[in-house]
Amino acid sequence: MLEERGHRRGAANESSRLDGLLTEAVTGAGAHIGAAYLLDEGGQVLQMAAVTGLPAPIARAWSRVRTGDPIPIAVAVREQRLIWITGREQLAREFPEAALTLPYHFAAALSPVCADGRVCGGIMMLWPAGRTRELTERQHAVIERACDEIGRLINGSLRAGRPVTAGPLPRILPPRPPDQADPRLVALDCLNRLPEGHCALNTDGHVTLLSAPAADLFGRSPTDLIGERLWDALPWLRDPTFQDAYRAAIVGRETTDVTTRAPGGRALSFRMFPGPSGVTLRITAAMDVRASGGRPPRVIAVHEMLQLAAALARAVTAQEVIDLVADHVMPVYDVQALAILTSVGGRKRVAASRGFSRRAVEEFDGRPEVGPTPSGGDRPAFFSTWEELHEASPDALRSDGMCAWAFLPLITSGRPIGSCVLAYDRPRSFGTDERATLTALAGLIAQAFERARLYDVKHQLAQCLQARLLPHTLPRVTGLEVAARYVPATPGMDIGGDFYDLIRLGDHMAAAVIGDVQGHDVTAAALMGQVRTAVRAHATAGADPGEVLAHTNRLLTELSPDRFTSCLYVCLDLAAHTVHLASAGHPPPVLGRPDGPGEVADTTPGLLLGVDPEATYATTPLPMPPGSVLLLYTDGLIEEPGVDLGDSMAALAARFRPEPGLPLHGLADALTDPAAIEQRPDDIAVLLLRNSCEPG
Repeated sequence: MLEERGHRRGAANESSRLDGLLTEAVTGAGAHIGAAYLLDEGGQVLQMAAVTGLPAPIARAWSRVRTGDPIPIAVAVREQRLIWITGREQLAREFPEAALTLPYHFAAALSPVCADGRVCGGIMMLWPAGRTRELTERQHAVIERACDEIGRLINGSLRAGRPVTAGPLPRILPPRPPDQADPRLVALDCLNRLPEGHCALNTDGHVTLLSAPAADLFGRSPTDLIGERLWDALPWLRDPTFQDAYRAAIVGRETTDVTTRAPGGRALSFRMFPGPSGVTLRITAAMDVRASGGRPPRVIAVHEMLQLAAALARAVTAQEVIDLVADHVMPVYDVQALAILTSVGGRKRVAASRGFSRRAVEEFDGRPEVGPTPSGGDRPAFFSTWEELHEASPDALRSDGMCAWAFLPLITSGRPIGSCVLAYDRPRSFGTDERATLTALAGLIAQAFERARLYDVKHQLAQCLQARLLPHTLPRVTGLEVAARYVPATPGMDIGGDFYDLIRLGDHMAAAVIGDVQGHDVTAAALMGQVRTAVRAHATAGADPGEVLAHTNRLLTELSPDRFTSCLYVCLDLAAHTVHLASAGHPPPVLGRPDGPGEVADTTPGLLLGVDPEATYATTPLPMPPGSVLLLYTDGLIEEPGVDLGDSMAALAARFRPEPGLPLHGLADALTDPAAIEQRPDDIAVLLLRNSCEPG
């Protein structure tokens, strides 16, 4: 017990030493925020052990970072190099996802921490943007020394058997030792004399000082607010616009302004002045909440970008990408037209567009790439007027009378794949925030556009493969009327595992097969083709239905032992008005007669194909009178969430009433009508067989 307590005390001491080294490094480098990350045992996750100068809610959002994430600290640790970010525009260009989740103005240094030749963590430091363009030699030395000392601490603690570890939540360290004197009474007396309200918050948002005018504006007693987190005591301040302004003050050390409405409709204006220990709020009564509920344009753009990021993850075509960008961005930045451009064979191509006239698209599409073009290169280009664009690119076209342009390169995996053009119908001055947000936007568009391109290639391949594997035409058999349909899954699975086939065995003789291969990929499609080939070979050799499935099963267990297939094989003797069938775990067919409702046929299903090479399959006879219709289908036609499969088959049989004399194609269309099958998670194959052979 004493030894265990000693280990705990030792680990606590090591953590305290880590905290001290971090605080000392932040102070020595002149940073206002610092954090220490430790690598977990698996080497896949960076956990924030301690942080200073950052509020707990923001720190928690970044407390766990995967080493494979496109996040600055993860890249610094993964590539074992120091990363220096001068400001938001560079962050947006190189790390668009991070720029969208931390849309504030700051400079940052990220460095790996190594112990005994291996990386074991990293440190992060932040400065207000614009004050530190480059790290000085002294700052470099401070960061390097901190990393070395933290590395030695981690290595020593490991050898001593009391490793430094990160807790479930990072330790929030004070930015500096607390002052011994308490000047709050003097300060409060001074602030109470002023007409506007003043409120002091620490870095975690707790109220440390509140003037009487501020309490009056809030409509609350000071004793209700002191020591409380401001937006916990006043829930209406959880408004995203207020929260974003507060975070911008804390993270970027910039004075921010926001106007919001208190309960009862009273508008209050806040000006936030950041400092090392927190933020001071100056609060005044406002006449009204101005544009867009008091939201600065930047805040609207941030929220739009976050929504756009989620929406783009679901886009599967280039036009979907441009439509989503247009819907989210055009109203915010007053953009009149957008286009995604690519290059094919030395010529420009318009992959998708919104807002440009057809004539403008036709004029640009196919133009040769000659001379300098604003859409080339790996950096965004902004042109406030036509004169600026023409001077930079004399061969540029002016379409639809546009007057300003933003050219955003689309880069994935370090290579350009195209560009996104934003066009404005009047001259425009591009501010720093707008440039940074649009640069981050380009990163999101590039990822979504690349996914769309890959999806398009995959979709075309799938369509071609599917078309090759399913029969183009079905053979004509005397006395047999046939109709078939294939419907891909509603969510857009590219390659279905369902298949069907019809084999002519002689006059008035035919075999039909339907099945479902496990999976929806190229492997499943290839296996589908092998099943069809095997069934055809054994069917034409004269094997009965049970033998056809047994032979095919043995082949599949050798070819693909980890994939299984359901299959129904039917041999039709139209002149004798009978069928013989065998099933490998497939839904039974439905037999519809002219004089009554359909019936689910009795079968003796065997194991799925590919499970047991010694499996046998029973052959079951079934009468098929003239005029009757046999329905073969895959489970996608009947499966519904929460509904028993047997009940679904019975319901299908009850409504299956083929009318004499009506073509089967109309019946097939009705069975696979989108309104009838609704949203199906699986593909559907249907094969209809009518015995039109008269009694002889």
